[in-house]
Amino acid sequence: MNAPAIDQSKLESFVAQAVGDLSSAYGGVMVSLGSKLGLYKAMAGAGPIGAKELASRSGCAERYVHEWLNAQAAGGYVGYHAASDTYELSPEQAMVLADEESPVFIPHAWQVPASMWFDEERTLEAFRTGKGVAWGDHDSRLQCGVAAFYRNGYRASLVPEWLPALEGVVEQLEAGITVADVGCGHGHSTVLMAKAFPNSHFHGFDVHPASIEAARQNAAAAGVADRVSFELTQAVTYPDKQYGLICFFDCLHDMGDPIAAARHAEQVLAPNGTVLLVEPYAQDKVENNLSVVSRLYYAASTTICCAHAISEGGHLVLGAQAGEERLADVFRQAGFTHFRRAAETPFNLILEARR
Repeated sequence: MNAPAIDQSKLESFVAQAVGDLSSAYGGVMVSLGSKLGLYKAMAGAGPIGAKELASRSGCAERYVHEWLNAQAAGGYVGYHAASDTYELSPEQAMVLADEESPVFIPHAWQVPASMWFDEERTLEAFRTGKGVAWGDHDSRLQCGVAAFYRNGYRASLVPEWLPALEGVVEQLEAGITVADVGCGHGHSTVLMAKAFPNSHFHGFDVHPASIEAARQNAAAAGVADRVSFELTQAVTYPDKQYGLICFFDCLHDMGDPIAAARHAEQVLAPNGTVLLVEPYAQDKVENNLSVVSRLYYAASTTICCAHAISEGGHLVLGAQAGEERLADVFRQAGFTHFRRAAETPFNLILEARR
């Protein structure tokens, strides 16, 4: 049998693509180092700066800083001024790399692929056996990275944009209702809502003990511990408090039985209550999800989301790119009659479900 003919130009193009991806992976390590060492913060607003001065400002060794700066310049993460041999972090780059309150701050996100590499042996075994890997069985950088990365996005959008997109919910929150945050993780979403709506009471639920402890600490630090509680429980067993709002933030697709989770929400929802479902942005067909963002989500789904759903029994493994049609079907099977897209971002679908 003759080997297929190789198109040299296509080969060279794909090799360049693969090397570019490899370069990006190396660059991610540099981003994490720069963030943890305070190099970006030392550059922010400083204008052109040399390696020696940056090393002094950050308390790092000059030779390492110089090489790191060159890596950053080569990747387009800082500007380089050849005449003065200095480097500069633009205001736009600072928003992404130095400002920890910015909605586009990204260094924490690199902890997720770090955990994926650390957990490679678990993933290999899962592929070969079909077994699941629970969220809490991953390296701790996963939980911390996801919580820190999503926190800023939620801070920018949850209260000012997503909740107002729901029918009548803001008015209910202002008057005072009981809210469930299912799969609350470190509780950043719960705390944001509690700070914004002091007349309502909030309950966060999660299956990961360390996340629940972190959530309690975050609530105490934010001064809302008197109106927020966190409990270790599953999405099908949290107590019935007739919630006016039940939230699933980027977690329903991780669950082993999302229909059962939605059905439990229907059973504990107050009359005229609302379910807020935030899921990764996706179209309904694979051919419409062939993008940079979808690649990120599919990869995370392979090693994290599907793996956890399978660890919980895998009755329906949605994956992180489920799409609105499949999500709507989950809620229809759970007894909801109203389901709509309330808002969207390049990264999320914001969906509303009612009885």
